[in-house]
Amino acid sequence: MNAINTSDSTTEKKETVMNKILGAISGSFAPILGVLAGSGLISALISILTTLGWLSPKSGTYAILGAAGHAIFYFFPVFLGITLALKLGANGYVGGAIGAALLEPHFTNLVASHAQNVHFLGIPVILASYSSTVFPILIAVSIYSVLDKFLKKVIYKDLQMFVNPLISLLVIVPLTVLIFGPFGTYVGGGLAVVIKLLSSTSGMLTGAVMGAAWSFLTILGLHWAVIPIFIANLAAGGDPLSPMIAAAPFAQIGLGLGVFFKTKDKDLKTLAASGLVPGALAGTTEIITYGILVRYKRTMLIVAIAGAIGGAINGMFGVKGTAFALPSFLSIPVFTPIGLYLIGTLSALVIAMVLTIVLGYEGKSDVVPEKTIKDVNRETISSPLSGEIVPLSKVSDPLFSTETVGKGIAIDPTKGEVVSPVDGVVTTLFPTEHAVGITSEDGAEILIIVGVNTIKLKGQFFTSHVKQWDTVKKGDLLIEFDIENIKAAGYDVKTPVVITNTNQYIDVVPTSEGNVQAKDELIRLVV
Repeated sequence: MNAINTSDSTTEKKETVMNKILGAISGSFAPILGVLAGSGLISALISILTTLGWLSPKSGTYAILGAAGHAIFYFFPVFLGITLALKLGANGYVGGAIGAALLEPHFTNLVASHAQNVHFLGIPVILASYSSTVFPILIAVSIYSVLDKFLKKVIYKDLQMFVNPLISLLVIVPLTVLIFGPFGTYVGGGLAVVIKLLSSTSGMLTGAVMGAAWSFLTILGLHWAVIPIFIANLAAGGDPLSPMIAAAPFAQIGLGLGVFFKTKDKDLKTLAASGLVPGALAGTTEIITYGILVRYKRTMLIVAIAGAIGGAINGMFGVKGTAFALPSFLSIPVFTPIGLYLIGTLSALVIAMVLTIVLGYEGKSDVVPEKTIKDVNRETISSPLSGEIVPLSKVSDPLFSTETVGKGIAIDPTKGEVVSPVDGVVTTLFPTEHAVGITSEDGAEILIIVGVNTIKLKGQFFTSHVKQWDTVKKGDLLIEFDIENIKAAGYDVKTPVVITNTNQYIDVVPTSEGNVQAKDELIRLVV
């Protein structure tokens, strides 16, 4: 029995670590999904105009539109450095500077000129281009976040503003150029060797492996190592690998369609739809990749299965690419025989779509319980704290005082305890433990944030007693916090209690004034 318990505990720990890794990656992409969508649509527009002959690739208009559509992808390390650093609780501007260092002209000129014998403090440097890459900056910023936490403990507080970035950049940028970046280069080179060996053995097997793995190689930024093989094959008369990997983006398009038809979440439906157009017309599937594939683990298996089947079909039939192009509906004429190519790629699309609709896209660890997404009902929300009622307009944070986040009320607490105001599910728990989101059984989405700007305390003086997706009853203890120490640190403890899905109600009416005790009636929701 003990052995079984130990095994279960180990498995749970591994799953938790994996969830944290995927959560960090997904969370770092979430803030830039909108600009990815917009840029992808511009690329799709350029592709359509060029195909119709209305836009010349040599024109200034093409160059300017191309800059607008491609900038986010070229400077991906910068944007990802910012968002991942913020997600991990570090300085986002330092994270962005680490990414920018990889694209700085002095460094990129070394790469472009194929400079020889480049050293850093006597250590040989393996030069590589890092534009549009993901893997190196993910490692670099993850290590930086650990270093940043250490520096905050050992550097005098008044010196941290410039000393911490100074040390971080001096340490992390050279490490990225010397270790993290070349690591991806070596892995990619080894990958290229394996692919060559596979392709000389069996087209069907190679297609299955490439179709299944391509989406994940793209996420890690390792796909660039395979591109030279495509180009070399084209120079020799035709490339059999590009039709195999084409199954992967078509599987992602199928995934996007499946999620669009399956989900009841309006935001997710919009996200899926916005990813379909650039994916189908320009072959840019980043929105689906980082908005859905990384976020929902079950979709990884679906895309792998569909990609493997489509890739195996194209490999078995010996389909070849005749020119370099991103796989999309507009690039279909590049592949021959077209009919067999369509069988492989459309098989991947249909299989992914059907599997998503039949099996769903959510696993047990990332599913939002059904009761958290049902239609809202008339409801009364209890007070999660004891203290004095304060109008939201008196809260110094404009997001709450202007009701941008939602309507509600604030409480100046007299006791450092947050209890659940409803029966429901914990749908959000901030890593800093200063804020929690609850979705009630009747559909109300309630956000409770203890204090103003207390996120800067990074969890100090806060203790959570629940985990995300825990089921709670009204009155259950959610968070404990130290009022006196928070005030002594210079923070206001006024706590907004807002209904974030306010637009689903006719009105949100506070029902208490003056002092209130935890579990007293606080807000009435009118439908």
